[in-house]
Amino acid sequence: MGSWPGGITAITLFVEDLAEAKRFYQAVFDLLTHYEDESSAVFGFGNTLINLLDVKAAPELVDPAPLGSPEGARSVFTLTVDDVDATYERLTGLGVEFLNGPVDRPWGIRTASFRDPGGHIWEIAR
Repeated sequence: MGSWPGGITAITLFVEDLAEAKRFYQAVFDLLTHYEDESSAVFGFGNTLINLLDVKAAPELVDPAPLGSPEGARSVFTLTVDDVDATYERLTGLGVEFLNGPVDRPWGIRTASFRDPGGHIWEIAR
């Protein structure tokens, strides 16, 4: 048996509009779909898979827990980039609306954050 805990192999994000979220991930992150069916689209981020799951299929995974709302921030996914400002400019050119940044943080990194169509917060950092 491997060590506990192992690496995170997959993260499932619930989305209200799967087609819009899929287009966003393909354009913004420049990724090909790893797998898809009528209720999900999976993308590879290094060794981690991000599974975009239509919110209508989500209860099967979390029942009896209630589904959360996409309006509030509950997590941030950070992607390391070579140049935050250049990546910010490229993504802004693709129509991405940033919540903040680029900004130098007191803990020594430069960041900028945006929401995906499902309301999940993504941060680019260096």
